[in-house]
Amino acid sequence: MKCPSFSLDNQTALVTGAARGIGQAIAIALAQAGADVIVAARDRSKLDETESLIAAVGGRSQSVTLDVCDNESIKTCFEKLSPRLNILVNNAGIEEVRESLDVDLILWDRILQTNLRGSFFCAQAAARRMITENGETHGGSILNLCSLTSEVGIPGAVPYGASKSGLQGMTRALAAEWGPMGIRVNGIGPGYFQTAMTAPFYADANWQERMRGKIPLGRFGRMEDLMGTAVFLCSDAAAYITGQVLYVDGGTLAAL
Repeated sequence: MKCPSFSLDNQTALVTGAARGIGQAIAIALAQAGADVIVAARDRSKLDETESLIAAVGGRSQSVTLDVCDNESIKTCFEKLSPRLNILVNNAGIEEVRESLDVDLILWDRILQTNLRGSFFCAQAAARRMITENGETHGGSILNLCSLTSEVGIPGAVPYGASKSGLQGMTRALAAEWGPMGIRVNGIGPGYFQTAMTAPFYADANWQERMRGKIPLGRFGRMEDLMGTAVFLCSDAAAYITGQVLYVDGGTLAAL
């Protein structure tokens, strides 16, 4: 008996929204663990930094254009991939804080299309690559980026919370449906992490003080806190884990 491997050698991974922030960090982590990483974003030119960072740690990557709101873009992207895809990380997402009485159809659709609909159709396309034409499967791992708003209500973030709650439900349902085909579907729920999307909040010192006070570990998350979690859930070390969302939040949910 020996501990299962955390290595991702000989694995191919696709990470959406990989130009910055959490997507970039996870792409680097998967590459460091041995995977060949395909980094995706709407603007391919914005992926240069991610590819450089992956190369700097000795990893291998290639970049592709992918707009998760456009099903034709998803279809074209996945058709160009190599026959075998082992890992998908659904990271692409957007947020805009707005009081619910001021939310219009344009904002609602934009957030739900990106965060939920796009994640589903990327997962569907990935699953098809994880199933051979004769019905046999080599399996794979799909990792969805959920949120604290998958579990708790946040004023001013109703469309975002709806999308992330839906993503948690989707994670569980797909895990139940695709488990017999050897496809595991899990999620990561980040707590408070500073990214380009959340930067406006961190510009407020009072907000920082209030939020930090809600975190039992007493600090905001660092990208390194998510990197190991992603590698674990995508590796053989998590071979018997599916349908779960692992919250990386410093204990925030436990303290509510």
